[in-house]
Parts: sequence; C-alpha cells; structure tokens
Amino acid sequence: MKVITFGEIMMRLNPEGYYRFVQSDKFEITFAGAEANVAVSLANYGAQAAFVSKVPAHEIGQCAVNALRRFGVDTDHILRGGDRLGIYFCEKGASQRPSKVIYDRANSAIATAKANEFDWNAIFQNANWFHFTGITPALGGDLPEICLAACKAAKERGITVSCDLNYRNKLWSREDACLVMGNLMRYIDVCIANEEDAKDVFGIEAAGSDINAGKLDRDGYISVARQLVDRFNFKKVAITLRGSISASDNEWSGMLYDGETKTAVFSPTYRIHMVDRVGGGDSFGGGLIYSLCGGSDDQKAIDFAVAASCLKQTVEHDFNLVSVKEVENLAGGNASGRVQR
Repeated sequence: MKVITFGEIMMRLNPEGYYRFVQSDKFEITFAGAEANVAVSLANYGAQAAFVSKVPAHEIGQCAVNALRRFGVDTDHILRGGDRLGIYFCEKGASQRPSKVIYDRANSAIATAKANEFDWNAIFQNANWFHFTGITPALGGDLPEICLAACKAAKERGITVSCDLNYRNKLWSREDACLVMGNLMRYIDVCIANEEDAKDVFGIEAAGSDINAGKLDRDGYISVARQLVDRFNFKKVAITLRGSISASDNEWSGMLYDGETKTAVFSPTYRIHMVDRVGGGDSFGGGLIYSLCGGSDDQKAIDFAVAASCLKQTVEHDFNLVSVKEVENLAGGNASGRVQR
C-alpha cells in the first residue's frame, strides 16, 4: 500500500516531564503535525507512506524533514521555501489540571504555499490512499484551494480519500469551517472525527452524551455517523470516543459506521493512564488507514485503530512508535502490561 498525507509539520517545544511553562528554563524539541503523525504510524507498520508539505530551506526545515526520514517516511515531495517553520508549545496536564497547547504558526511555510507549487499527478503516482485533516485548510491562504485540488486529483485516479475533521477553534470559526469543509466533504470516502468535531463543524450532535462529564452514549454516535453519511454520502465514518475521567486517566474506544450497510461496530474500551495524549487521534487515523487499506473487515479495523491509539497515549511526544505486532497483541486481549522478556 502507498499512502499520501498532506499538511503542516511543526516544531514542538515542551517542558520536561510535567513542568508548567512558567516553571521551565529548558524545553524539549521534537517535530509533529497531524498528517505527519499519520505518516509515521503507517511507516512503522511497514506501509509506504509519503508526507507532502512545505518547509523553509534552512537547517530548521531540514530538521523537520530528518525527523520523518528517521522513521522511513518518503519526503521527496516536501517543498522548500518560505520564511519559518510553525511552532507549538505543549504543557502536559495531570490529574485535574488539563494539558495546554499554544500555537505560533502564523505565516509558516506551508501557510504561504501556492496552489501551482504542487504537482498532484506526480505526487499520486501509484498511490492507493490520500489523507489530510481539517487543520490544513484552516491555516488559510491558498490551502483550501490546494486541498480541493488534491481531492479532485485523487478521485480522478480512483484513490481512496480520508479526512479527519480535526476542528481547531484557534485557527478558524465554526462558520468558516462548515463552509470550507462542507465543500471538501463530497470527495471524502472515509470521515474521521471525535466526539466534538461533528458538532463544531456541521452542528451534528450526539444526544445523551456529556464529554466533560465523561458520559458517552453509543446510540447517539450511531446517529451522528448516520447523519454525516446522509449529508455527504461517506462510505465509512469513524469516531473516537474519549471518556475524560481526568487529565491523567481516560477511557478510550471507537466506532466504525458503514454507509452502505448502515451498521456500526465498536471496539473494546480501554482505561488509559496517560503519558502523552497529543497525537492520539492521529494514531487512530493511521491505524484505521492501515487496516482498511490492507483489506481488514470493519471490526478488525476499528479494533486495530483503537488499540494503536491506546498505545500511542503511553508514548512521549506525537509520533506513535509501536509495531503491528504490539498493536495486534493489545487488540487480541493482551492488556496486562506485563514485562516482556
């Protein structure tokens, strides 16, 4: 399988351990971005994964490229240019103190990219799947147009297209998100969302759920998926279900809804003691794409995706550094966490 992902890669700066921003006199540096995280997951599973973006033509831009190359991601179609790499600061929460993210990404290289810079016919050569998220068009400039061009080129080639709605209120309004994402959704085969995205972007809400209280209702999310399929004719809708007990402990599961059969399957629910939850949704997307692209049925696909993202949230930083075997072991019921010798 060959999967193309498109979006922004940023530098992540975080205090060591659970220090607060104001306590810290040094920060750890890693690199991350929603679609880059998906590409790393797929490469770790042995898939041919390529990441498309634009980074500055200086050493910091090269550091971001090197971070992807380290895990086997194809970076041949990353453009060079622009003035800066986007940055985000991450403070990990604990117990009742939530995690906090601060962005410094305005006028980044990818945000100033132009539509004519991307040769999608060349990029999609021999590809089976294309993935992007709602974060990318939210960065503005030509990116809504670029995403639309990519989706059209993918559909012309018969490539499966997936999109994680990934609404970020610090990047754009609900009204702008609804307008732009609604235009892109007609090209999407597999829609990925969390318990908030469908409501924030399209006003579709799960009845009987209270995410702040950690209360999730399965029938409500089947209704959300059904409404999304009715509106946009998706082939499948995948929804992650997070029950937030505290910043340190979450319950985690997922649902996959088939638009043709109108049926839903659910994964087991995992109780996670969090190490780093950032990138959890991206690791879910990577696991889902790997399973569906490999021909798995819906139950196996959602079980793999949720197990993969469960493991990611026990790994520092954004990339999911786990193997297929580790994911399959957890999905198969080995959740004891016993030492492997």
